[in-house]
Amino acid sequence: MKLRLEDNTLRLRLSAADLTEFSRAGRLETVLLLGLAATDTLTYALVRAADLAGSEPQLIYAPGHITIALPAPLADAWTSTETISLRGQLPVAGNQVLHILVEKDLDCKH
Repeated sequence: MKLRLEDNTLRLRLSAADLTEFSRAGRLETVLLLGLAATDTLTYALVRAADLAGSEPQLIYAPGHITIALPAPLADAWTSTETISLRGQLPVAGNQVLHILVEKDLDCKH
C-alpha cells in the first residue's frame, strides 16, 4: 500500500495483492521508520469499520498514526466490484478541505 501526500490530498493506493489482503483481513497497515528511535515512526492504515456509518472514507488521526476507515458496506462493495476510486472530504483548519482518495493500483508492476 502506498501513501501519497500532495497539497490538500491524502491518497492510498492498493496493489492487487494489497486489495486481496484487505478484502480477507479488513485491515492493511504500514509502518514507516523515520529515525533511530523505535518511536520515530509514521503508521498508516486502511481499515474496514463495521461500526462506521456513512458512504465515504473517514480519516482518524493521532500523532504518528493516520488511519483511513471505510464503512463496511462501502469496503465490501469496493473490493468486489470494478470501482477504482473512493473519495471523501474532511474539513480542516483555515476553512480548508482535505481530500481523501483510496484507489486500486491494479496496473502497477512495482
